Formats: sequence, structure tokens, C-alpha cells
Amino acid sequence: MKFRSLFFSIVALLLFTGCTTQTTKPLLTSGSTDISQALLEQHKAWQGTPYKLGGYDMKGVDCSAFTKITYRQLFSIHLPRTTAGQAYYGESIKPAHLTAGDLVLFRTDGDKQRHVGIYVEDGIFLHASTSKGVTLSRLNNPYWQKHYWKAIRPQQMQIIQKQF
Repeated sequence: MKFRSLFFSIVALLLFTGCTTQTTKPLLTSGSTDISQALLEQHKAWQGTPYKLGGYDMKGVDCSAFTKITYRQLFSIHLPRTTAGQAYYGESIKPAHLTAGDLVLFRTDGDKQRHVGIYVEDGIFLHASTSKGVTLSRLNNPYWQKHYWKAIRPQQMQIIQKQF
């Protein structure tokens, strides 16, 4: 009986340890292109900045402000201020053709609520999350998969991507 209890305790411990190890592992530590590396540096600088609707600085920022600030700082591209404006500011891209710097958009509450982030690479995007602040997330996360709407490549970004 003691062996059985010990066995189940060890199995439970291994399962628990495996889960905690996975959740603390960083999504990306370095980018494979100059654009993805710049986006990861932006993440480091802004990581944990809280989400604030209408916010536009490190005290609090919303998703469209964060993409606007990032595009301006890293690429000298001036995006519209709102997610709705950014959703139509370029060419639509199929998910299979995403490259670093593309905008990824989501409908989180039907047509009422929208969210925007910036594709980094390997299925990872950078955004200002309402629950985690500025963070990296996976596109294949069930929540983001369910709410994925489209991707946009602003015309000026096409030129930058071709240079790298």
C-alpha cells in the first residue's frame, strides 16, 4: 500500500512540475530577423505595462495605441489610432503568409470588440492584453484561434520587410 501511495505521489509531482515548467518557459528569446528581434526588444521594454483603455504610455496602454507606438518607434510608420482604422490600413494577408511586423486582428465580442497585435514569428504575436498587459501570445492558443479575424500588412511595412 505504501508503494502505491508513493508511486502516485511521484507521478503527481512529475505532472505538476511539467506543467509549471511549461508555463514559465519564455515564448521566444531571440528573433530570426531584424524585425522580430526589434519586436522582442520592444516587448522587453514594455512587458507588463498594464492595459488601460485609451492609454498611450507606460502607465497604461490599449492594444491599438501599443501597435501605433511600436510601429512609429521601430519602423517610422504612422498607423491610425484605432483598431478599426488599423484593420483597413494595408493589404490583407493569409495566416500562412504572416511575417514579422504584420498586424493580427481579432474580434473578441462579435463585431463590437476588436483587438490588434503585431506578429513576431513562429506563431507568436506581441500585444497589449486586457488581462496581462503588454505580452507575447500564441496564435494557436484556443482563445486567439477562436477570435482570429484577419491579418494586415501596411504598405510601408511591405517595403521594410523586403529590405530584411
